[in-house]
Amino acid sequence: MSLNHPFPDTVRIIEVGARDGLQNTTKHVSPAVRAQLVNLLVDSGLTHIDTSSFVSPKRVPQMANADQVFANLNRKQNVVYSALTPNLKGMEMALAAGATEAAIFTSASEGFCQSNINCSIAESLKRFESVMELAQQHNIPVRGYVSCIDCCPYDGQTSPEQVASISHELYQMGCHEVSLGDTIGTGTPIRIKRVLEATSKRIPMAKLAAHYHDTYGQALANILASLEEGLAIIDSSVAGLGGCPYAPGASGNVATEDVVYMLQGMGIETGVNMDRLLIAANFICHELGIESRSAAGTALSLRNSFLKTATNNN
Repeated sequence: MSLNHPFPDTVRIIEVGARDGLQNTTKHVSPAVRAQLVNLLVDSGLTHIDTSSFVSPKRVPQMANADQVFANLNRKQNVVYSALTPNLKGMEMALAAGATEAAIFTSASEGFCQSNINCSIAESLKRFESVMELAQQHNIPVRGYVSCIDCCPYDGQTSPEQVASISHELYQMGCHEVSLGDTIGTGTPIRIKRVLEATSKRIPMAKLAAHYHDTYGQALANILASLEEGLAIIDSSVAGLGGCPYAPGASGNVATEDVVYMLQGMGIETGVNMDRLLIAANFICHELGIESRSAAGTALSLRNSFLKTATNNN
C-alpha cells in the first residue's frame, strides 16, 4: 500500500498537562502533586514537559508556588522542564527555579489578547523583548505560543495571514519554536492546512508545533492533516486535561494517550511507553476526582483491567 502523503518517522510530543492542563481546574492541586505528575510523565518517556507557569497567583491560582514544583522534580538529563513566563519578573523566577526552557505567549486576535493578558498584540510583543534579552543572557531557549489560530471567541474567524505574521514576529524575536494554538477547538483539517501553508512560508515547518484543543472533536483529524504537511511537533495533555479560562466553551487539549495511540498505529515513533503514561493519567485523575477525557486511555485501562481479572481468575 502506498500513501499519498509521507509522514514523519518520529514525532516529538510536548506534554502540557502539568501546566496548561491544570491551570483551569477547580480543585487545588498542591505543588508536590504537580511535581509528582511531571515525574510520572517523564517516566513514561516524555522528554519535554510544560512544567508550570510563573504568573500572578491572583490571576491563575492553580499555578501558585511554581518554584516548589521545580524544587520537587526528580530531574533527568535530556528532559526539558519548561515554564511559562509572561513578563520579566516571571522570567527571573523561572531562572531561579531552574527551568530549562521559557515560554511566552500572545494571540493572533486582538480580542483574545486583551482578554487574556490585558494588552494589544503589539504591546505583548514589546513586553517580551526584555524576557527574550534575559533568556539569551542565560542561554535559555524560548518557545512561543500563538493562540486563536482558527477562530477567536471575541473577534470571530482568524485569517491565516495574521497567524503567519504574528508567528513570524515571535520567530524573529528569537523563539526557537512556535506553537500554533487552536484555543477553542473550532479548526477543521482544511482550515488548519491553510494556516500551516501561510505560516510555513514565513517560518520553517520544522520550527512549528500543533497545539489543538478538542472542543469540537477535531483535534486528531487536525493533527493528521498537520502531519501530512510535514509538521512533527505536537502539544498534548495527559488525560485530555485543560481548557482556557478566557475562552468560553473551550474544553481540554487533545489527550496525550489518544495522540500516542494514533501515532503508534501509524508506525510513527514517539518514545512514549503507553502503560507508564496510563499510570500518570490515572494518578492525576484520582487526585482531581475526575474521569479521564482520553478515549484511548479509557479503553486501554478497561482492557488492562479485564485482562488482569481474567488472568487472576485462571
